Amino acid sequence: MKIPRIVIAGATSGVGKTSVTCAVIRALQKRGRTVRPFKVGPDYIDPGYLSSISGMEAYNLDVWLMGKRQLLESFVSHSDSDVSVIEGVMGYYDGSDGDTNNASTHHVASITKSPVLLVLDAGKTARSIAATALGFQKFHKNSRISGIILNKIGSKRHEILCRTALKRMGIPVVGVIPRMELHIESRHLGLIPTPEDRNLGKKIKKISDTLSQYLDTFQILKIATNQTSLPGKPRPAYKKPTVTIAVALDESFNFYYQDNLEALQREGAILKFFSPIKSKKIPQCDGLYIGGGFPEILADKLEKNHAMKKAVKKLAEDGMPLYAECGGLMYLTKSITYGKKRHRMTGLFDADTVMTGKMLLNYTRGKISNGTPISGARSFCGHEFHYSRLDSVSPDSRFAYTLDVGKGITNCKDGLVTHNTLASYGHLYFGSSFARAFVKNCSRYSR
Repeated sequence: MKIPRIVIAGATSGVGKTSVTCAVIRALQKRGRTVRPFKVGPDYIDPGYLSSISGMEAYNLDVWLMGKRQLLESFVSHSDSDVSVIEGVMGYYDGSDGDTNNASTHHVASITKSPVLLVLDAGKTARSIAATALGFQKFHKNSRISGIILNKIGSKRHEILCRTALKRMGIPVVGVIPRMELHIESRHLGLIPTPEDRNLGKKIKKISDTLSQYLDTFQILKIATNQTSLPGKPRPAYKKPTVTIAVALDESFNFYYQDNLEALQREGAILKFFSPIKSKKIPQCDGLYIGGGFPEILADKLEKNHAMKKAVKKLAEDGMPLYAECGGLMYLTKSITYGKKRHRMTGLFDADTVMTGKMLLNYTRGKISNGTPISGARSFCGHEFHYSRLDSVSPDSRFAYTLDVGKGITNCKDGLVTHNTLASYGHLYFGSSFARAFVKNCSRYSR
């Protein structure tokens, strides 16, 4: 398949990758192109920004979670627009370890054979910017860097100094963005998720419109278009729907991989969405899926919806398959303490959640024991990303995951199990096997 494509990478985190990627998408749209966005890594928040500006759903590309073959298949099958734009993660060569490029933006660019635009923060440098760019170009024998975008340029003279220094590298400068006050709020896990702020979409569009003026869209399109073909593969067929899975989706729970939701649908699940904050009851269903998010932010509203808490706990105790990740795990404990306030949650698990103010961010790897809603015994790769811990975990608690990489809930154990419920700090990429097992479990419960 001939897929016009481009990767937006950064020298480090915080150079403005997400804003610049949104600006690139907007610039291409102004040229009449449709854009399918992708995000490198396990991030849940940035894809919401990319989807908001693109008007098309964003998909994650993570080598650790998906493996190379599945990553390429997902990229090719979802590249159904005029141009595919991939936002990188962290610094360009940052991945799962310090010895290799595994799971880095460069790794994904290599798998998808994509050209790269490197975003550099020029705010406190001039001629030295060339040394930084040259280091990134020479660090790997095939850097794939095809263009440079300079961010936070202070003046016309500053721009000339940077352009002159970069000229000898033979890589075009395809964007020069001046220093300006464009602020999007963030907090402990990064940017504010788009579902939390109704006005966020307008802010993103305004910022993207402003920044897009400083990009050489013609040159970017030229770089994106002149690429080799990728092996094509049709999207897998969808099975006839046999079960209904209710999915928690609102301001508190919105961390879902689009691939995971589609995997459930392909295996024969109808998805019905509900809000643990606002809904008075759960839709008629055969299984429950409560993803991650920020339940601590709106814990008071979650606490006050007593009917929902009782409904979730009763269905779980009745044996309905329930799968929960991170924020979903927190919701299933007895309480969430945020600051000095303790908010009562469903109480399905005999444990309390306490916000720590200390980030835990890891890729995870381990084995799943038998008897979970999503799988029999097998190995897995996932990730964990949170600012909380579980206190007062019952000594009688059963854990489904044994980790050899990652921390989990306690002592490298994760995945609390009770009745037909599995709840973990770890996030998983479903693929076909996890989705198939969950749907089959829901089908058995339905019968």
